[in-house]
Amino acid sequence: MTTTETPATDAPAGSCCVEPAAAGVDAARAQELARVFKALGEPARVRLLSIVAAQQGHEACVCDLTEPVGLSQPTVSHHLKVLVDAGLLTRSQRGRWAYYAVAPGALDRTAAALGSL
Repeated sequence: MTTTETPATDAPAGSCCVEPAAAGVDAARAQELARVFKALGEPARVRLLSIVAAQQGHEACVCDLTEPVGLSQPTVSHHLKVLVDAGLLTRSQRGRWAYYAVAPGALDRTAAALGSL
């Protein structure tokens, strides 16, 4: 019994693969996106970001964020720091309280990144 092999692609002879249509994201952009996605990999952080984004002016005091997520203030502060480090929120100190706001363009950049993957 004889079998006939047919190429799986229209690749040039001697080539095993077809060139990709697009190069994808570069290494630096992949690092940046991974940091954002890692920050959003924790449900409490997704909730905190959504709560801040839903506030008038897209800003909230840390004192107003502990009750809605049911976590202690130190835990909420840790999660907020991760979101700030990922570039999703900004932090400003006003006297004794820290206020968090959605970083300008952060949500649009994240949505655009998801659309381009």
